[in-house]
Parts: sequence; structure tokens; C-alpha cells
Amino acid sequence: MSGGLGVPKLSEVSVGDQIGSTTIHLTRADLVRYADASGDQNPIHQSDEVARSVGLPGVIAHGMLTMGAAVRVVVDWCGDPGAIVDYGTRFTGQVPVDAETGADLEVSAVVGAVDAEAGTVRVDVSATCGGSRVLGRARAVVRLPA
Repeated sequence: MSGGLGVPKLSEVSVGDQIGSTTIHLTRADLVRYADASGDQNPIHQSDEVARSVGLPGVIAHGMLTMGAAVRVVVDWCGDPGAIVDYGTRFTGQVPVDAETGADLEVSAVVGAVDAEAGTVRVDVSATCGGSRVLGRARAVVRLPA
């Protein structure tokens, strides 16, 4: 049922197939590590006081951290991050990260389209936090073996 090493074959994939779901727990320490790695030291990602002063509920996760964490379910399914040839999203909400409890990002993904001629599959990714959508039109195009 796979193209070797767990990689799905294009012929085994159908529109509507659930490819996976996961919960990603984020903590304030994760935000600090991401800020250091990315260079995005915006204080809304580290200081409740600053975040609230600009109308946010408190510290929020970086959008690109959220986007990158969400695509992990696609990488786990296809087995190769290099198989993802396109990925994009719209940010529709924030991921507030509580100092004590952190935040849970709920991610799931389904096959939205199969293009046999191109050898690709479009995967539609859903990401929510606290029951609210945080990513809209999150889509990854994945090249799969025939």
C-alpha cells in the first residue's frame, strides 16, 4: 500500500482521504526558541504586557511557527518534506500561548484533489486552537510516486 518506506503512491490516494491528524502543544519556551531561530523578536510573542497593549489577549505564537507546525502532518504522511512542492495559507486567527498551560494546535488534513497528469495531490490542512480556526485555505501540493 505504499511507494516504499511508507510513502503513498499516487494511485492509492483519493479525494476525501483523511491523511492524518495531530495535536501540537506549544509553550512559551517554544516561542522563545522560534524567535531565536527565525530572528523574529517581536515582543507580542514574548510579553503579555506588550501583547495586551496592542489589543491581543496575551502572547501569541508566531504565524510562521503555526504554519510550519501545521504542515508536519503532511510531511509525516508523505514521508519526505522535499515532496511538498507548494504550501500556502491565510492566517485567520491567533494562537494565544498561556504562560502556564501553553496552547494546543489541533491539525488535520484531507486529500482535496488529485492531479494524475502532474503526479500531485493537493492536501487541505485544517488548524484550530481552542475551537477557533487559525489557518484558512491551508493547502499543500505534494508530488507522489506513480
